[in-house]
Amino acid sequence: MNKICNLFNIKYPIIQGGMVWCSGWKLASAVSNAGGLGLIGAGSMHPETLEKHIIKTKETTSKPFGVNVPLMYPEVDKIMEIIVRHEVPIVFTSAGNPKKWTGWLKQKGIKVAHVVSSSVFAEKCEAAGIDAIVAEGFEAGGHNGREETTTLALIPSVRKITGLPLLAAGGIATGEAMLATMILGADGVQIGSAFAISEESSAHPNFKKLITQIGEGETKLTLKKLAPSRIVKNQFFEQVSEAENLGKTAKDLLLLAGKGRTKKGIFEGDIENGAMGIGQVSAQITEVIPVAEIMQNLISEYNSAKDEIEIDERYAF
Repeated sequence: MNKICNLFNIKYPIIQGGMVWCSGWKLASAVSNAGGLGLIGAGSMHPETLEKHIIKTKETTSKPFGVNVPLMYPEVDKIMEIIVRHEVPIVFTSAGNPKKWTGWLKQKGIKVAHVVSSSVFAEKCEAAGIDAIVAEGFEAGGHNGREETTTLALIPSVRKITGLPLLAAGGIATGEAMLATMILGADGVQIGSAFAISEESSAHPNFKKLITQIGEGETKLTLKKLAPSRIVKNQFFEQVSEAENLGKTAKDLLLLAGKGRTKKGIFEGDIENGAMGIGQVSAQITEVIPVAEIMQNLISEYNSAKDEIEIDERYAF
């Protein structure tokens, strides 16, 4: 049986990204009901808001689901307490040292996965007792690794140093891409962009519409002096780019970004002044559709691609 399916007790090895301002209870429960693993994105929620979303997710799915927790979140202690109290079975962590919470969560019977951007950090995950690793290439949207390693280069490197269940993330929105990463050593995938603009995503309609219209090269990694982030090129991006070209300091950039830029763009729909994190693969996404259809497409494409490779003479030597 597939390692990811076995670990999380799910039908398909497809995990939904815990994306801020997109990943509420509607999205998480829809993905879980469709056979994947839905994640609530705690990074954009106050503790009391997260609690409401956990309760609502439990009401709308009987399938496993999880919570994504950025470890640098200022109220992480309260978040973890809520997760344990409501018996959430799975936690995905990111943006921090996995050693700090992994042991404690596992003592509570919770399975833990951690997001990394390099094989060096993957080794640290294994040492910390992580159950699964998410190797995310720099094609991914939002906060990103400083290494700027692509997914297809990262997966083989991480697979060489660990036998843990491995999820590929970044640049994956089709079944063919899913198969490619699994051929390279992944056991499953974590998908963000495709789910970010699904019907069930909590993102603003303006954001969803824009993403269906952008093409290649219209996202870029920026804010490297702070925390590298892949965002859509818009008025805010141009302001940041100009400041970086002028050699502005990290403090200057922090003042320019201010507070709530991501909320402004993704949740409130200000497509010029918001920071709209989305992956490079968004250029392939042209319509807003339900999660069930996204999942069906992924599995159908995956199976078709797998069958073709097995019989097509183009792949013979």
